Amino acid sequence: MTVIYDLEHITTYRYRNPVTFGKHRAIFLPSTGYGGRILSHRLETNVPARIRWFMDTLSNNVAEIELSEPAKELIVTCRVRGEHFGIQTIADFPLDARAKEIPVQYTPDEWIDLSVFLRPHAEDPDGSVAAWSKGFVLGDQDDSLDVLQRMMDTIRDTFTYQAREAEGTQPPGETLRLQSGTCRDYAWLMIEALRRLGFACRFVSGYLYDAALDGGEVGMTGSGATHAWLQVYLPGAGWRSYDPTNRITEGFDLIRVAIARHPGQVIPLAGSWFGAAQDYLGMDVTVAIRKLGSLPEFEE
Repeated sequence: MTVIYDLEHITTYRYRNPVTFGKHRAIFLPSTGYGGRILSHRLETNVPARIRWFMDTLSNNVAEIELSEPAKELIVTCRVRGEHFGIQTIADFPLDARAKEIPVQYTPDEWIDLSVFLRPHAEDPDGSVAAWSKGFVLGDQDDSLDVLQRMMDTIRDTFTYQAREAEGTQPPGETLRLQSGTCRDYAWLMIEALRRLGFACRFVSGYLYDAALDGGEVGMTGSGATHAWLQVYLPGAGWRSYDPTNRITEGFDLIRVAIARHPGQVIPLAGSWFGAAQDYLGMDVTVAIRKLGSLPEFEE
């Protein structure tokens, strides 16, 4: 089965007086591949603009926006119609023997390709993240899938989800200390903890389909905005998704937009403006995903 969906992502910036704008960089468009395809898309601004699409170093779809006129309000709207094939269960991809226990044994070629995702990026000055990660492999608890599941369960069950208006991502040690954070904070903590156990991990930015918005019974945490999770590379299974915010590893809920070594590389919309500091009045973001229907699986 595949799902056909409509996505609308609207970002609005407001200013007290007209301001001028520098280049903006937007990462809104879902990535294509075996997980889905884009049927149509459109990126619009309320201010006259030149829009240029390109792929970055990790093959993410990026739009560069050059805005040509001053304005008191900037509205950037991305609309997408896509087909989503979903994420298959890990049971459909038997692990190679070298991936079943920690530490995972990567081949020399894999080490070269995965090196940027293996090396910890965030500082851990007091060693708290490393100590926390090692707590999941005490004694004979070294089964890879078990460690991944228990770490995801621990974040989901013992941390408090705390949405905040401030941009950016907390340092992993801060999320661990506070025992709270956003989806980006949860994903970043789990990535940096797993990297210290020898897993290759990457940060994923995207969207969360919430069936409750279409009349379903169960609501998802973090819906109505961009979402973040992580992927772990397991020989035999490839890149596998783990969403510690909602405890998702399969299904149709996660729609991937971009991957990165760290969260700062995939900010959905970033740019500059020129005016008095007090002119900035704030920003609003709305994300809506609507399921249009389902298609049956292809029959051989």
